[in-house]
Amino acid sequence: MKIDVILGLQWGDEGKGKIVDYLAERYDVVARFQGGPNAGHTLHLGGQKYVLHTIPSGIFRPHITNLIGNGVVLDPVVLRRELEQLDRSGVDYRNRLLLARKAHLILPTHRWLDMASEAHKGQAKIGSTLKGIGPTYMDKTGRNGLRLGDVEQPGFRERYEMLKQKHIELLRLYPPIAFDLEAAEAEWFASLQALRALPFVDGEYYLNDALNNGKRVLAEGAQGAMLDIDFGTYPFVTSSNTVTAGVCTGLGVAPQRIGQVIGISKAYCTRVGSGPFPTELTDTLGDQLRQAGSEFGSTTGRPRRCGWLDVPQLRYTIQLTGATELCMTKLDVLGLMPEIAVATHYRYHGQQTDQLPYDLCQVAVEPTLKKYASWLSNLSGASRFDQLPAAAQAYVEEVEALIGIPIRMVSVGPGREQLLTR
Repeated sequence: MKIDVILGLQWGDEGKGKIVDYLAERYDVVARFQGGPNAGHTLHLGGQKYVLHTIPSGIFRPHITNLIGNGVVLDPVVLRRELEQLDRSGVDYRNRLLLARKAHLILPTHRWLDMASEAHKGQAKIGSTLKGIGPTYMDKTGRNGLRLGDVEQPGFRERYEMLKQKHIELLRLYPPIAFDLEAAEAEWFASLQALRALPFVDGEYYLNDALNNGKRVLAEGAQGAMLDIDFGTYPFVTSSNTVTAGVCTGLGVAPQRIGQVIGISKAYCTRVGSGPFPTELTDTLGDQLRQAGSEFGSTTGRPRRCGWLDVPQLRYTIQLTGATELCMTKLDVLGLMPEIAVATHYRYHGQQTDQLPYDLCQVAVEPTLKKYASWLSNLSGASRFDQLPAAAQAYVEEVEALIGIPIRMVSVGPGREQLLTR
């Protein structure tokens, strides 16, 4: 068997959680392969809203095993709060949620460092979620980190104290900021103890054995391909590889085991935090799009920057990820807009191009926009693609032709039943 992949093709917030939940019934295992509690995968089930930051989005399907892979950085406090939400909702997860021993732990002082570093940058800040993600990945690559499996080993507390002291020394480089370390540590250790009730596994062996035994596995990405540490809009990126290659390193599977790659894109674009955004709308249209799409961060609550769909950007991430098909979310939101446009090319140094330039973070590019007729109608009641207004169908079909891969699914609302297959 091969492992299928779902990942975002924009700057995150594309609606991956809903798509994973919808498709999960076809799979036996759903595995998160990178990122941490900076993710916010929102699902609307039975009239209730859930936001998952660490737990894979297959957790609500009772037959599915969910794995938090080694590429994830894990904050015990955040994970414990998510588990408590599942407990309140009556979701039985205790033998279906597995934790990879090689996943790195986010310490309270990682969050403190993140906050101090971002505050020190002032106007140059990158828009960190302040969850300690970056400092944790820095310790991972610097070979100083603590992994979940270390909790089972002798001397864990001593190693924790050594890493904490290193962080406190680093904090002296920054102006002081308020942080109650004693309270944060107390909650962290209590949460870590609670997590020990969950199964710890050697994730790479578990997944490869599952594939060898004919199990169907879905890898769930966090953030989006434009935030990839190598190929995103650096330095305004996350700290992990968000493209398909991250599945191999984040779960311990070989490249030839990758199967279908399902890319997720909104019918328009959004971005949270700083960094280039060629199609951003900074006028009243942008405000309308934000309100119509309820574009406020599920993790931070920050207003998202909004703009038109960007075809050069999408073609770029399709190339990077090897996406074999696309799911377009929030098509219904465009139906509330008085006008619609799509960027087909850029003007860069006076020339037309369909490639993202290396210096995109330093030099503004001007998008070449193609306008489309708005359908100005509510799509939320549609149960089939052919029930959509002709203008909405034409929009999807033209985007499909522009990006070069099939659009297999279209979402017209937050519910499971509002995902239309083509």
